[in-house]
Amino acid sequence: MEPTQEFHVTYFDADCRRARSEIFETLEEAERFAKRHCHGEDSWAVVDTVAVEQVQAAA
Repeated sequence: MEPTQEFHVTYFDADCRRARSEIFETLEEAERFAKRHCHGEDSWAVVDTVAVEQVQAAA
């Protein structure tokens, strides 16, 4: 089993005034999403890289 990565974006959703999160497979997708949510003074987004171990399915 080889570890892989996924990218978690935590951001402030101004519509509901809460922090939310999304998970992406590539850093590029995560960064694009984060940039879309950083458009005002109160807006913020953080991208975290998370190591994930793949589970082997039994044959």
